[in-house]
Amino acid sequence: MIIESLKSLYSRDLNQLKTEIESYQNENALWKTDQNISNSAGNLVLHLVGNLNHFIGAELGKTGYIRNRELEFSRKDVPRTELIEKVAATIAMVDHVLDQLNPEDLEKEYPLVVFENKMTTGYFLIHLITHLDYHLGQINYHRRLLDS
Repeated sequence: MIIESLKSLYSRDLNQLKTEIESYQNENALWKTDQNISNSAGNLVLHLVGNLNHFIGAELGKTGYIRNRELEFSRKDVPRTELIEKVAATIAMVDHVLDQLNPEDLEKEYPLVVFENKMTTGYFLIHLITHLDYHLGQINYHRRLLDS
């Protein structure tokens, strides 16, 4: 039950991320920053893709993904089509990895200490959704402010 709910939430929110990217009227606006907005929407997309591919793909799914977090925030002008492809691949990866888990796996300790304390895999998967949604909201706001 909980795994299906997690799959549904990740799918819903990652598909909404694709919709946000597609909603920019000016593709170049994806990379705009402003005096009070230091991260572009494009960099936030790269960050979300990197984050999920690292913590779900590499750690839980053993995909072999190697994260370059610095590049998530420094890379610029990635074409919109490539961003959408990266999000679509992330949706497929998350779905595949979660399909491999069972309810007992969610109660196990997550393999990395990400914060100060150990946590269960289930707790961290829920945290990752909230992290995705936090940045999804930022991207929506970014689009409404800077897409002109």
